Amino acid sequence: MADQYAYSGDDKRPTGLPVIRWEEPPEGPVLVLLDQTRLPAQEVELVCTDASALVEAIRSLAVRGAPLLGIAGAYGVALAAVRGFDVEEAAAALASARPTAVNLAVGVRRAQAAHEAALAEDGDVRQAAAAALAAARQLHREDAEASARMAEHGVALLEELVPGGGHRLLTHCNTGSLVSGGEGTAFAVALAAHRAGRLRRLWVDETRPLLQGARLTAYEAARSGMAYTLLTDNAAGSLFAAGEVDAVLIGADRITADGSVANKVGSYPLAVLARYHHVPFIVVAPVTTVDLDTPDGASIEVEQRAGHEVTELVAPQVPVAGAEAGGGIPVAPLGTQAYNPAFDVTPPELVTAIVTEEGVVSPVTAEALAEVCARSPRVAAG
Repeated sequence: MADQYAYSGDDKRPTGLPVIRWEEPPEGPVLVLLDQTRLPAQEVELVCTDASALVEAIRSLAVRGAPLLGIAGAYGVALAAVRGFDVEEAAAALASARPTAVNLAVGVRRAQAAHEAALAEDGDVRQAAAAALAAARQLHREDAEASARMAEHGVALLEELVPGGGHRLLTHCNTGSLVSGGEGTAFAVALAAHRAGRLRRLWVDETRPLLQGARLTAYEAARSGMAYTLLTDNAAGSLFAAGEVDAVLIGADRITADGSVANKVGSYPLAVLARYHHVPFIVVAPVTTVDLDTPDGASIEVEQRAGHEVTELVAPQVPVAGAEAGGGIPVAPLGTQAYNPAFDVTPPELVTAIVTEEGVVSPVTAEALAEVCARSPRVAAG
């Protein structure tokens, strides 16, 4: 089950929000998550006491973002082990909660493998649970370190592609500390540019239908003191036409062996616009997001989400008279069918570069991507 504790949000906490943490109160270990569905209106935490509560949090997008899903998945396995639940059953449920996000399955497998190895060694269930928790904590630390290295590589690439500073960067969805053990992926690059005095403007796509850009990226940019401007997704074309974009920075939920990139729906149109306007389109993601077992974009299972996310508008923390719990304000006729893929896929030929903690892949080819992954101990560990 999951409980909620609300914070006023009046204080200005550091940019690196405590989005996930393991706690051990007297009543037993729990996983504590920042509920991202409630931002920016409230900072509310969910306390998960079992894997099923975490699965619910993942599916509802209370916890989201590729790297963070991997961390959450690993902690979820550890939670099941420590509390004496069926680890194999919990792992299967967690891994399938968001099928497109490969990091989730990677994190689950890593903690599960540590648990199984320890159990096979001496049969001690407590030691096996401790091994799963240690694996989750190690993954958490590694992601923070990877975030810092991606930011370093990304800023260097920006200086190479757009020399002179004063970068005007367009981003989509949310890729900051809310999705990471550190300061994020694409947002971490923009943040590093900001701290170096090289960021002129962060353009923030609203990211419909769930507004992760408006609710979350703008929230993080404001907390960081960045110069940012919010725009509707369909205003991006006019922004390119006006010459106001120097580079596009996005994250990824899965990168296939050939370099195809699955990311929040709306990313592919930005890649097409960027190519037409000769603007670099840069993907920032850890090597754990690269799925060498999936050959190409056509092989990716794209998650289809509920139609009501499109046919209704939901404002965080605003009660709607006559609506069901979690419902919203109808904006389409009753019974309207909605097409609501969570992601789209950008082919490698539209990607200028993929920035990982192990270095930059450009041009994006299967061979170059495999070479970068081969340099990473995290791929073998996953």
